[in-house]
Amino acid sequence: MQRDWHTIWRTNFTSVVSLLDFCDIQASQRAHILDTSPFPCSVPRRFAEKMEKGSITDPLFRQVVPFKEEINTEKRFTDDPLEEERFHLSPCLLQKYSGRALLLTTGACCMNCRFCFRRHFPYSLVPPSNKEYDYLSKNEQIEEVILSGGDPLALPIHKLKELFFQLENIPHIQRIRIHTRFPIGIPERIDEELLTLFAQCKKQIVIAIHINHKNELDEDIVAALKKLLELHIPILSQTALLRGVNDSTPVLKELMQALANNGIIPYYLHQLDRVQGASHFEVPLSKGQEIIKELQRSLSGYMVPKYVQEIPGRESKELITS
Repeated sequence: MQRDWHTIWRTNFTSVVSLLDFCDIQASQRAHILDTSPFPCSVPRRFAEKMEKGSITDPLFRQVVPFKEEINTEKRFTDDPLEEERFHLSPCLLQKYSGRALLLTTGACCMNCRFCFRRHFPYSLVPPSNKEYDYLSKNEQIEEVILSGGDPLALPIHKLKELFFQLENIPHIQRIRIHTRFPIGIPERIDEELLTLFAQCKKQIVIAIHINHKNELDEDIVAALKKLLELHIPILSQTALLRGVNDSTPVLKELMQALANNGIIPYYLHQLDRVQGASHFEVPLSKGQEIIKELQRSLSGYMVPKYVQEIPGRESKELITS
């Protein structure tokens, strides 16, 4: 019998040392890694099982393990790299762009990625309340609500139902977009209760999954995503360009092909948000531009993600071109 997603989530590695033991990381290699960090370790076992044993350069390992470079202080890197504090309408509601608003639903996530741009966010201010729903109701120019966090799919089903109920009762909201890592880390989250909720929703649902490397995929993940596609829910991919993880044309080409082959739309390739503690992941813009050019030469246009950078105060994400 398949275990429920709550039970699976509770088996996450939350100790760096335990994860290093599981991955057979030797003492000499551990000298490069922090045993503890203010931004805690949390890694699904499914994700860890795909890592190459004995390697600290494995692309999945590098995404979730705190290397000592995290303690380096870089002047260009800040706790709030997107200056989101400027755009808060309330502690849980942001509006950066016209026609859509972002609702922070929870601080919980299925895994803690070391480059997360909200790794310093005070999630004690979440979850949403009637104040947020009142604002959305009164602002008819908002047609789309983006559920983010953390990860909105970390919410139990009864809280998701309440959230959907509130949004469905606002006539001018046409779409609910969900940004999530759960289908990649714990695909069991796409269970019958969640699928029923989505199937009964009166609004158009759009799912944006965060995935950075083809090795993150497996048969169970693909099967879970196809259940969403069967409900006519578009699935977009968002990928962060990360040094030592996916900063090469062959790696990104393989990822985009795998996504397109399974009905997922390659959407964004993000230049790293300069959050304090993640400077070792940054890839020069020139290298990102060259990778995109090479992808354009070798892939169909719909398989090439938009290479973008979020610059605080701009009316949209900035498309990075040559």
